[in-house]
Amino acid sequence: MKNFYQIYREHYKTLIYLGVPIIIGQVGMIILAFADTLMIGHHSTNELGAASFVNNMFNLAIIFSTGFSYGLTPVVGNLFGHGESQGIGRLLKNSLLANTIVGLLLTLIMTVFYFNIERLDQPVELIPLIKPYFIILLVSLIFILLFNGFKQFADGITDTRTPMWILLGGNLVNIVGNYVLIYGKLGFPEMGLIGAGMSTLFSRILMLLVFILVFFKAKRYSVYVEGFKKSCLNKPDFKKLNNLGWPIGLQMGMETASFSLSTIMIGWIGTIALASHQIMMAVSQLGFMIYYGMGAAVAVMVSNYRGKGDIQNVRRSASAGFHLIMVMAVFVSVLLYLLRNQIGGWFTDSEEVTIMVASLILPFIIYQFGDGLQIAYANALRGISDVRPMMFIAFVAYFVVSLPLGYFFGFVMNWGSFGVWLAFPFGLTTAGILFYLRFRQQTKN
Repeated sequence: MKNFYQIYREHYKTLIYLGVPIIIGQVGMIILAFADTLMIGHHSTNELGAASFVNNMFNLAIIFSTGFSYGLTPVVGNLFGHGESQGIGRLLKNSLLANTIVGLLLTLIMTVFYFNIERLDQPVELIPLIKPYFIILLVSLIFILLFNGFKQFADGITDTRTPMWILLGGNLVNIVGNYVLIYGKLGFPEMGLIGAGMSTLFSRILMLLVFILVFFKAKRYSVYVEGFKKSCLNKPDFKKLNNLGWPIGLQMGMETASFSLSTIMIGWIGTIALASHQIMMAVSQLGFMIYYGMGAAVAVMVSNYRGKGDIQNVRRSASAGFHLIMVMAVFVSVLLYLLRNQIGGWFTDSEEVTIMVASLILPFIIYQFGDGLQIAYANALRGISDVRPMMFIAFVAYFVVSLPLGYFFGFVMNWGSFGVWLAFPFGLTTAGILFYLRFRQQTKN
């Protein structure tokens, strides 16, 4: 055991140093999701159901766009390992163009989705709440993509603290804005769910503007700004970023789609089920975002070691990241199990919703191992730029395994929401095992 720790000790320390600021930023987003759900849930159960539907639909676009922007990190990490700062600034410029184009494309796709909401058989009483909230979040999509471009650049050069502070500040603004606009404080009208959407839009614009200001004014970024200003948009960089970004975006998008499309199925059950699902989705983000913070650190370290040609430490960084994620998973699982009967009551006064939330904690705990495994090795594959097979693995795991099982357990076996959630461990574990096997194959001596 002592020899095991000595092998991985330096990797643990480096990953914690890089990963903790990312995790803190992610925790800020979790707190925001909790605050959103708490405030909306106590304002109206119907608004909570509407928020569940819209947020889960937009999670698909947001996670895909985040995955697409992740294509920048391994390339920047590789150049950073070689000390090529001018090239990093050039890549950032091309990344912002690519992210803008993808943002406009996603906005168009979600607009088409908006005009077909009524066809998805959601509760009729929720449609008047869903549509205006949907439009506000639609406007904010492009700002998320541009912010992610700057964030992945900073992560790639191992500056994970700057995005952390900007995210925390933006989330604090969002929470205060929620309180003021949802409930009508400080002279503002009581806007309910629309107020939550307006606060989200404002905070996303503000975070982008702050990051732009920091990038061009901070001394530590001056060498990258020089490369940014002197460089031109070019086809090779643009093509490289797209070749990496699309597979990662599709892999993460398909994972999120398994949850988002499950939301549609749960909407068939009713408003109580949908409200319970929204609370569980907010809770599940606690694990996912924390694990992905450490996963992002894995991608940075793997890409840096790959840039140096050190395959042994590429493998050890990935293994160390998985060990740390599993430790986190144990703590998260124990905490949520102990609080399972109280969680629903934090978000709503409905006893039916609280009972249903408690029943969904068990499948959530079951899938923690698979979730941690797929996050660690998806990011390890991202770090070595072996991303194309990830699309096919994700398709099998989430569309061939998870979604059909969700329908089977939920509606054929008539287990309802519990059955839909019981399918998630199968899909996530399938993805994790296949990602691990692919990484091991690609990093053989």
